[in-house]
Amino acid sequence: MSKPVRVGLIGYGFMGRTHSNAYRQVGKFFDIEHTPVLQACCARSEDKIKDFADNWGWESYETDWRKLIERDDIDLIDITTPNNSHHDIAIAAAEAGKMVLCEKPLAMNTAEAVAMTDAIEKAGVANMVWFNYRRVPAITLAKQLVDEKRIGRPFHYRAAYLQDWTIAEDVPQGGATLWRLDAKVAGSGVTGDLLAHSIDSAIWLNGPITSVSAATETFIKERVHQETGEKTKVEIDDACMFLARFANGSMGTFESSRYARGRKNFNTFELNGEDGSVFFDLEDPQILQYFEYANPTTGEKVEDHVTGWRRIHVTNFEHPYMDHWWVPGCTIGYEHTFTNALADFFQGLDTGKPTQPDFRAALETQKVCDAVLQSAKDRQWVEIA
Repeated sequence: MSKPVRVGLIGYGFMGRTHSNAYRQVGKFFDIEHTPVLQACCARSEDKIKDFADNWGWESYETDWRKLIERDDIDLIDITTPNNSHHDIAIAAAEAGKMVLCEKPLAMNTAEAVAMTDAIEKAGVANMVWFNYRRVPAITLAKQLVDEKRIGRPFHYRAAYLQDWTIAEDVPQGGATLWRLDAKVAGSGVTGDLLAHSIDSAIWLNGPITSVSAATETFIKERVHQETGEKTKVEIDDACMFLARFANGSMGTFESSRYARGRKNFNTFELNGEDGSVFFDLEDPQILQYFEYANPTTGEKVEDHVTGWRRIHVTNFEHPYMDHWWVPGCTIGYEHTFTNALADFFQGLDTGKPTQPDFRAALETQKVCDAVLQSAKDRQWVEIA
């Protein structure tokens, strides 16, 4: 028997659309007892949120998130707003006994993230943070290979997340569409926006990060602010690089930039171990590259004259999530990662097993992001508490 979950979505932008699509699709492709009802959406602009509700099939709308949380016909609050509002909304929703889903990064900083996590855990409500790249089938397969001991003792983890959309000096900062360039709203630049994804994936695949040494750069020092029309100082990081040490003894390198001409969403990682390696590139998302050096069962060396990197086309029914979609050989895309994540969340409600990453896991990523920014400021290694 279906168990309806009445959803209240806050935000109507990029993530508001991806989440709405996931809510509409998840029950069509996954067998879940708990099923979403698009009960209400919320944003400050009544004209825009009304159009959004009509387009995506939300049954009603609000213009004040507090009123949305107060409604008795809402079971779950989904936060897709800019980073500076996550803290207040999440805590209010938890205190009202609502399930809470929140976009990444969890908060503006670690202090906010701790308060949010404490509120969620005190209320005992189901929760998840939308680090959707965990649900790319090829990345999930990489996690499976790690868990199967096919990589062996890890030595190196290297990640890069590169884009090029802010190179022009006439790109303004702030406002509804460019808030990610405004530190007062975003908290940070590429560190919180892009590297948060890279860090979450790294911790998931390779375990906790214990210390970092970072450098950041802001290439364009002033930009016009969309809301005031005045040219003001840019306080976000346009680029960030850092070295990392993991608890398992391996070393890591991370790089992110919005000034990598020609790179649109170049999110890559490579993990090198004693027995094998994996490599992934989000611009080729259906492929996982895998190098096998030793048999995980026998430990025997398998390298010979035909050994080399193999390209696994992750579309077979044996691969993560793919048995819910199309026939082998047919690929899925960016939007499907949100549907996969939502399916995991609702299946977690079905089974009583919490879905990862939850607020507690996202807090660990937030700690690393803050340590990276602190290290860049102080120009020294910073330990992760």
